[in-house]
Amino acid sequence: MIPRRAFLGAAAALTALPSRLWAADPDEASFELRGPLEQGSLVVGNAGSRSSLVKVDNIPVRISFAGLFAFGLPWDGTKSVEVVVHGDDGTDTKRTVVPVVRKYDVQHVNGLPEKYVSPPKEVLERIARENALVGQARKRDTDATAFAAPFDWPAKGIMSGTFGSQRIDNGKAMAPHFGVDIAAPKGTPIHAPADGIVSLAEPDFYLTGGTTLLDHGHGVSTTYIHQDALKVKVGDTVKRGDVIGLVGMKGRATGPHLHWAMNCFQMRLDPSRSTATPMPEKG
Repeated sequence: MIPRRAFLGAAAALTALPSRLWAADPDEASFELRGPLEQGSLVVGNAGSRSSLVKVDNIPVRISFAGLFAFGLPWDGTKSVEVVVHGDDGTDTKRTVVPVVRKYDVQHVNGLPEKYVSPPKEVLERIARENALVGQARKRDTDATAFAAPFDWPAKGIMSGTFGSQRIDNGKAMAPHFGVDIAAPKGTPIHAPADGIVSLAEPDFYLTGGTTLLDHGHGVSTTYIHQDALKVKVGDTVKRGDVIGLVGMKGRATGPHLHWAMNCFQMRLDPSRSTATPMPEKG
């Protein structure tokens, strides 16, 4: 287990370095895993530059020319995960990761319009189409390595919802909350937390309102929902800190806030476990 404080310290140091440089010698045959190794967290690996194949639970994952790779730990996963680096010299190095179990909150949200809690049948098909577009965007597997450095918080505000919490909306049990909520005034700028490419930009989805996805490479993406306005379009390249949208309350929301999510392909992860600081800056 890597304590979060230790991870943040190491992560902060990483931001000062090019993503290629994890060891003093880029040709050193190193094998590192960075992250809190908790349920729902992103794990960033460095296999060293002498390997071109990494498998996670026997499934090959993309590896960069410098040996960087990524995978996620399921939000409710308890089984160990085996990571194998196949060296170009014929040697294998194995690591076993046992996810640290988390205790999730229960969150009650009241005052939502009933049409969003129990959508009428005539809009269920629309919701399915919109969910399919999000799922398709999360299939991207590009060679960018922006995922390797710690993420910034995308907006200033107060964390009002945590990842993994059981949601009770208007008294009805819903799916867990797979993201973090940042409460902020309508119109608050939303910034890219890392470099990325816009893979989806929709101004008015039924449940999520203004919705944007950023691709950070190797299947790692972040999602921004309930936006009042989008400032980017599909295909745009954004840099860390660029304004990508404005906080709003479109879709299923009772007040203005940003719902920020992270994925490794279709696996839902907690973005707050990949940030340089544990909380956003207050507005």
